[in-house]
Amino acid sequence: MPQNDGVAPAAAEPCGHQQGHACAHRHGHKEAAAPFDPTALISARGLCISRHGRDLLMDVDLDIHAREIVTLIGPNGAGKTTLVRVLLGLEKPDRGAVQRRKDLRIGYVPQRFDSDAVIPMTVERFLMLGSTVSLGDIEAALAHVDAQSVRNQQLGELSGGELQRVLLARALLRKPNLLVLDEPVQGVDYTGEADLYNLIGRLRDEVGFGVLLVSHDLHIVMARSDRVICLNHHVCCSGVPETVAQHPAYGRLFGPEAARAFAVYRHQHDHSHDLAGMPHPGLDEAAAHPARGDK
Repeated sequence: MPQNDGVAPAAAEPCGHQQGHACAHRHGHKEAAAPFDPTALISARGLCISRHGRDLLMDVDLDIHAREIVTLIGPNGAGKTTLVRVLLGLEKPDRGAVQRRKDLRIGYVPQRFDSDAVIPMTVERFLMLGSTVSLGDIEAALAHVDAQSVRNQQLGELSGGELQRVLLARALLRKPNLLVLDEPVQGVDYTGEADLYNLIGRLRDEVGFGVLLVSHDLHIVMARSDRVICLNHHVCCSGVPETVAQHPAYGRLFGPEAARAFAVYRHQHDHSHDLAGMPHPGLDEAAAHPARGDK
């Protein structure tokens, strides 16, 4: 993973948007960007990306600090993965900039990882690929994620939850101070989702890294998140999650301990989006009333 220390410079050219699209909020006056936060692991200011006449990111500001868990949510096509790629230095914004702390080390867990079941490769061998880690390092990383038992298993035979733990162990081998997880609970059942959220929270407490967790679910998020950011090409709203551990449906399904892994994020939008994704004044009623049901 490239480190790209320092500031990613903004492009000199304006965003190549067509008429009807603009890399700025149209539902209100855009204030001058705040200065970078020198205490943050990573800061973004005024990020703007437009592709083929469509705005993917519009004036996005973001800060992630050490020991902080930030959950990024938004509908499909909202620009979440694009934002992650910009933060990682894999894509340059048309406007805006990213500042990374000089000692930043990122551990990344991808959205998708497809392994060919016909290719023989043990978990241990997979964790050694492209690195100089020792067998002791691998043993410690697997122990950290409670996955010692799969060390000699074939990678293609792992369950969804086991594979996510192995990918998390691989990220930990980088000794990161920022862990980025792009929709890590895809392919994991709700019990496994609770276990993974609890594991991420425990690792944050033990290791002390910051966490950026991207979630496909608009309403149910990791309860131990310090902040939830709702993205729909721009930052629609942000706030703290509310626990759902007291809800009897969750208690019945998972037991009270696992239920404490989940929280509801209640949106407070002051605007709505048209079919092209552009923001307009007025309360987004659909976003203001979250509901997932009893799972």
